[in-house]
Amino acid sequence: MTDADPFILDFDPAPGVADEVAPGVRRVLAPNASPMTFRGTNTYLVGTEAVAIIDPGPGDAGHLEAILAAVGPEARVSHVVVTHAHSDHSTLAPALARATGAPICGFGPPGAGRAPDMERMAAEGALGGGEGVDEGFAPDILLGEGDVLEGPGWRLEALWTPGHFAGHLSFALADAGVLFSGDAVMSWSTTLVSPPDGDLTAFMAAMARLQQRDDRLYLPGHGAPLPEPGRMLAHQIAHRQAREAQILAALAAGPDDAAGLAGRIYTGLAPALLPMAARNVLAHLIDLARRELVTPEGGLSAAARFRRL
Repeated sequence: MTDADPFILDFDPAPGVADEVAPGVRRVLAPNASPMTFRGTNTYLVGTEAVAIIDPGPGDAGHLEAILAAVGPEARVSHVVVTHAHSDHSTLAPALARATGAPICGFGPPGAGRAPDMERMAAEGALGGGEGVDEGFAPDILLGEGDVLEGPGWRLEALWTPGHFAGHLSFALADAGVLFSGDAVMSWSTTLVSPPDGDLTAFMAAMARLQQRDDRLYLPGHGAPLPEPGRMLAHQIAHRQAREAQILAALAAGPDDAAGLAGRIYTGLAPALLPMAARNVLAHLIDLARRELVTPEGGLSAAARFRRL
């Protein structure tokens, strides 16, 4: 990391190996590396006697075996905890629950927690999106802001941190200064915000809220532990503010749609990643429209052209 670049890219643990990343917390990396997941999904084991599994990961039989081996014969799994219903975090949850008898805990089914306007646009099919959503996710125990899960030697408090996903939860490990931040804040990249499940207005509010906390270590859904979360939070906010300024400057030259704006703004980006960049731009445009700084021509949709007001 440098002062200008808060990202940690020196991270390449072996999948399937249980590594201690904080007192009483172990990480088992899933074997699902990709341009969107970095080295793979981080599955966390909290506790040693009754163990909470945070983000079981993708539906991979080998990863299930690695998690159970890390738990060991002397312990039991008490909770299967999911930060959000993206398939790289939640798909293994039912198999893990069947293998251990532990309940699946999460915010709710996909779509839960969306803002009313986002829910309406999603129902109309106007926004597209839905990348990687685990449509079958159905937690046994619903968690919301301030709800607590406990076991011998640990206590997890749920924080509702929407933005990347409407039903995204982070979990604070009591008295440890540790936050399991899921995909809300990662150490290797900024966070994708793709409507309708992603909501930039909610994301910026969540970042500002996290800045008010004093957590000392973030354990994200992908990438290395983040020992200076305040720097990354400031970077995330500044990054989004800069992207907003770029979009408004580009629209000063005339109306355009999200894909066109992404092509003009994300210069040098690999072509394969431009569709995801366009989703981020669309999230900004929806936020700007809510604030009456831009307006869509002919109704808001993923393909709409927007103009400045």
